[in-house]
Amino acid sequence: MFVLYVSIQAKPEFAEEFKNACVENAQNSVKEAGNVRFDVLQQADEPSRFVLIEAYLEDNDLEKHRQSPHYNKWRQTVEKMIIGERIKTVFNPVWPEKY
Repeated sequence: MFVLYVSIQAKPEFAEEFKNACVENAQNSVKEAGNVRFDVLQQADEPSRFVLIEAYLEDNDLEKHRQSPHYNKWRQTVEKMIIGERIKTVFNPVWPEKY
């Protein structure tokens, strides 16, 4: 299992629309067989900054997610809303040991 941490900054005028698109993507993503978790976090003191925390059982589960219709809809929808690049970091869980 691994956890993907994605930091994204939305254009301020799109913060609410971006948040809604992320929630829709997350709600569909947690229905995927290999998805353990999908959190959407909005920074309290700067609401145009977001973090997505995704946990997958296997590498190929992330690849399946990236091929899903809801993920591709999300990417196309938010492309115009993002400032800069998405910053992605992969983590290995230490604790809790099992999900």
